[in-house]
Amino acid sequence: MPKMKTKSGAKKRFSLTGTGKIKRKHAFKSHILTKKTTKQKRALTHVGLVSSADMNRVKDMLTI
Repeated sequence: MPKMKTKSGAKKRFSLTGTGKIKRKHAFKSHILTKKTTKQKRALTHVGLVSSADMNRVKDMLTI
């Protein structure tokens, strides 16, 4: 049986914490930044955690 491959898009977007939670970055921070306020851009900088509703889906993509 071949090994399960990790989805390459998920591999680039998510990472694991030491306790097994999954870190993610905020969306809307990559382009069209001129119309967004400085406060909004600064708030999007901080990393977040994947919600519990999406946890199983993300774990499947990462083959955890």
